[in-house]
Amino acid sequence: MFEGWMGQAGRLWWHPRAPPSHVLALSRCQNPLHPLNLSTASPWRWIVVRRCVFPSGYRARSVISVTLENLRKTYGQAVAVDGVTMEAPKGGLTFLLGPSGCGKTTILRMIAGFLEPSAGVIRFGDRDITNVSAEKRDCGMVFQSYALWPHMTVAQNVAFGLEVRKVPTAELRKRVGEALEMVRMHAYADRKPNQLSGGQQQRVALARAIVYRPDVLLLDEPLSNLDAKLRLEMRGEIRRIVDDLRVTAIYVTHDQKESLSLADKMVVLREGRIEQVGGPREMYERPCNRFVAEFLGETNFLDATLEGSATHTPRAVKTHAGMLETTTGGDLAASVSLVASVRPESLRMHPQSQIAADRPALRGVVAETTYLGEVAQHRVDCNGINIKVFELNPRHLSRRGEPVALTVDADQVVLLER
Repeated sequence: MFEGWMGQAGRLWWHPRAPPSHVLALSRCQNPLHPLNLSTASPWRWIVVRRCVFPSGYRARSVISVTLENLRKTYGQAVAVDGVTMEAPKGGLTFLLGPSGCGKTTILRMIAGFLEPSAGVIRFGDRDITNVSAEKRDCGMVFQSYALWPHMTVAQNVAFGLEVRKVPTAELRKRVGEALEMVRMHAYADRKPNQLSGGQQQRVALARAIVYRPDVLLLDEPLSNLDAKLRLEMRGEIRRIVDDLRVTAIYVTHDQKESLSLADKMVVLREGRIEQVGGPREMYERPCNRFVAEFLGETNFLDATLEGSATHTPRAVKTHAGMLETTTGGDLAASVSLVASVRPESLRMHPQSQIAADRPALRGVVAETTYLGEVAQHRVDCNGINIKVFELNPRHLSRRGEPVALTVDADQVVLLER
């Protein structure tokens, strides 16, 4: 690799792997990893250089992971972060999420070097950077408040950090132009922040973070100040930028939809500790406890009792709202106090007369229906227990008092210890 170009080494004169249209340079070289070294060398080593998908001028480099080992932060007797161990994988987008005060922003600021850990280790790849100053960590950071200088133009805001680092003028202009093009703000380079929308200001903040060509990109609730439409737009932009730059990114949010739609990896925190780590679908469909299930989206919790043998699947689940079946919780004993988590969108609503009496179902009457266009939200009273049902693309709106039966696939009934 060299300056955004990808090299291929071998006996390429006789057996080139790249089609002729991709070959841009072919030369003898002493070290195949350095294609611009044109000194005499073995005739059997050649370099084919091909266009890479990175933006023009982007520096090729190895992508690193970020590892936290038993990270801890205390303020007197108060514990903000309590023994967090995790890894943000190379080139991925890792989300730290949890309620206010769970320690997610404190972790991000320790990674950036703004806060000193009370204990633990922070590694960028194999490098221990726990005691390295913030300006030497090669991090780009996007703040919740944008933090743009109001008296500077867009280009000046993006260039400010490079000027402080005394980057040569020609290189500075090149980098600023590339960063603004990456976030699609090159046409606004001469505008002041007060002439931009919230979404445009956030793009400028992103450009300022990536203009350093950082190894790690940190984002602290970057979309929280935007309206719903802009948040949707910027989600896609952030995902695109992270993918294009192949940068390792860590994103702090309390917004479950942001994390589910963008994350490669999710870390749910509570009171300074990790509750669960996994991919979005795994976390949503197989939460490890009641807190994670409830935090990641709406769900129905039903006190439950397992019936039948563990060797028989699906197993019957008895609740006060009715009988269900499950294929989860195989390692749970029937005597354990359990709760069943059932997502509202996994429930299907039928007229009660269409479901046989011996079929596992929750039976009740419609107490309330709210029509929201693409979805109808129902509240069904099942033996005094309110069950939420989300019906996508509703064709028939049930009326209040209508008797209904709710069915659900066995793999969508998740058993958790109470």
